[in-house]
Amino acid sequence: MKSRNSNTAVKIGIFDSGIGGLSVVRATHELLPGLDIIYVADQAHVPYGRRQMTEIRSFSEQITRFLLAQGVDLVVVACNTASAAALKYLRQTFPSLPIVGMEPAVKPASQQSLTRAVGILATPATFQGELYQSLVHKYGEGLQIYQDTCAGLVEEIEAGHLKGSNTRHILEMALEPMLANKVDTIVLGCTHYPFVLSLLREIAGDKIQVIDPAPAVARRVGTLLKSEFDYQDHPDKKASFNFFTSAAPILFQYQIDTLLGYQGEIQKLIWKNEDGLEIETKE
Repeated sequence: MKSRNSNTAVKIGIFDSGIGGLSVVRATHELLPGLDIIYVADQAHVPYGRRQMTEIRSFSEQITRFLLAQGVDLVVVACNTASAAALKYLRQTFPSLPIVGMEPAVKPASQQSLTRAVGILATPATFQGELYQSLVHKYGEGLQIYQDTCAGLVEEIEAGHLKGSNTRHILEMALEPMLANKVDTIVLGCTHYPFVLSLLREIAGDKIQVIDPAPAVARRVGTLLKSEFDYQDHPDKKASFNFFTSAAPILFQYQIDTLLGYQGEIQKLIWKNEDGLEIETKE
């Protein structure tokens, strides 16, 4: 990592099980357009939401080690499931590394809801995590909280079916009971879900408040970079993007083009069991 209070070539690493964390990349780039970003999509293991906590923790540690080897100064765990499973562990394992995680926006939902009925869309691992339970305990008093895991939605988004019939069906099954119970605020508790926001609004209507945590995460990144490295963004500087995937780079290129339209190098990562990740060499 760079020494503290250094503005020299600061860059951050962002990772997720797949393309969901690109919503955080987008929000961060919009706020800090001159910041260099390295992104890892562990698409060989997507979705994390159905995996064991210990397995997710191991993946998260090895990806963080890989990002550190690439010279990042701050890591964003742009995955609610990985944050639930591994954020505390990562901060203990890498105590000098600034790490930003995701958390379901229970607090802002409790502040914004007028009906006191809130819907939360997230993965099973997120709902089972200690972080989510502590947020509900702290901010959920007086709220009626309706949860749905949106089974299969991450896979549909990864496949590019942002407005497909199955995607619509999954969202309708999740949202209709919530709307029947007068929910006026929906929390997106998975970084994949902002990519189906337009479809969600079609189903739920414009009067429903939808909370996407990505902008708040971007603001937290900016605050930490300024306090830890005295970082000042330079909008006239062209940001660099380096993308890595543990699956197919060609598919990942298409996903980046479709969702973001950013230009950047895309490389393939290979899992080496206990030895972590390495970049596939081109022969």
